[in-house]
Amino acid sequence: MNQKKRLAIFDRLAEANPHPATELNYSTPFELLIAVVLSAQATDKGVNKATAKLFPIANTPQAMLSLGLESLKTYIQTINLYHGKAANIIKLCQQLLDKHAGQVPQTREELEALPGVGRKTASVILNTAFGQHAIAVDTHIFRVSNRTGIAPGKNVREVERKLEKWVPEKHRKDIHHLLILHGRYTCIARKPKCPVCVIEDLCEYKEKTTDLAENEMISRPARNSPRLVES
Repeated sequence: MNQKKRLAIFDRLAEANPHPATELNYSTPFELLIAVVLSAQATDKGVNKATAKLFPIANTPQAMLSLGLESLKTYIQTINLYHGKAANIIKLCQQLLDKHAGQVPQTREELEALPGVGRKTASVILNTAFGQHAIAVDTHIFRVSNRTGIAPGKNVREVERKLEKWVPEKHRKDIHHLLILHGRYTCIARKPKCPVCVIEDLCEYKEKTTDLAENEMISRPARNSPRLVES
């Protein structure tokens, strides 16, 4: 993999999906923050189903605190790890009120100081809510980066550093969503859909698939596929 090929990959992904966006439903930075906290080890679809009922009741830090811990749990109980997430959300809301006048901060340091918010979550908020060129590496991006060869790394930070080095400025804002959506729908975990992939000829994956019909039957991730736990 060389930089010329990387640039071609980024360009093709952008051309195929010129307006990539998160699949989490939100209308304010606070709603996005809560949705991203809930999305750890959960699907966007599951989070959206829960927040569709939660946000009309509580979509500000004060409203969430007024709702209370136990009531919050009833809204998010279908989401994995909801007990811990609910506790973090209550603490997070209190900290937003105490230190940030109820507003979501716009710096990585302040975001990562919030309960339940790690580097990946902070990067998503900086990029999606505030338009900063932060690259959040989740399981999909980690897999795509390693499988294609565009930014191979043994861990999330190594992949992130390489993407930051090699992604050109024109793609920095959208690269997170371009890669995550490519990994979610085309470069899937068990058997990637190579026959319909727009970067198939540029990708350096050595075990490319040829039977799309077989791919369509696969829904479970491979047991040996990368599993990352990162907030």
